[in-house]
Amino acid sequence: MTETPPPDDPAVGSARRVALNEDWAATIVGLLLLGLVLTGLLPGWLVP
Repeated sequence: MTETPPPDDPAVGSARRVALNEDWAATIVGLLLLGLVLTGLLPGWLVP
């Protein structure tokens, strides 16, 4: 049986905040690349 840390543990809170930021950064970059390809500012063959 594994123990779960208390929800107010600062280490867990900071780890979750970093993971959320990385996910949102990847989402924003992906949407930006998609927007550039769809508007024709970036050729489609350039993005794998």
